[in-house]
Amino acid sequence: QVQLVESGGGLVQPGGSLRLSCAASGSISSIYAMGWYRQTPGKQREFVARITSGGSTMYADSVKGRFTISRDNANNTVYLQMNSLKPEDTAVYYCNVMRLRAAVMYDYWGQGTQVTVSS
Repeated sequence: QVQLVESGGGLVQPGGSLRLSCAASGSISSIYAMGWYRQTPGKQREFVARITSGGSTMYADSVKGRFTISRDNANNTVYLQMNSLKPEDTAVYYCNVMRLRAAVMYDYWGQGTQVTVSS
C-alpha cells in the first residue's frame, strides 16, 4: 500500500499563488508517476498535472503556463506550484500515484485538499 499526505491548500485571491505538497510513504517502489487531479461538486474528477519518475511532465490545457509540477525523488514528494489562480481553479485537489507492479498499473489517492480562489 501507498499512503499519501497532502498539504498546502487554502483560500487565495484571484491572481494569487499556492503550493501543494504530497508526500508518499509505504510501498513506494516502482512508482511510475505522481500527479494531481481536482474535483468540484457535481463534476467528475479531472486531470491537472503529472510527472513521471523520469521527469517527464504533462498538464491539462486549462493550467498550462500557470501551474508547475515538480518532484523530490529523495523524499518521495510531489509539488504543484499554482500561479495566477482563477476562481475556476477552485476545487478539491487530490494527489495521485501510479505504481507499476507485474505489468499492472495501480492508482493511489490522497485525501484531498481544498483550494478556494475568491476575493
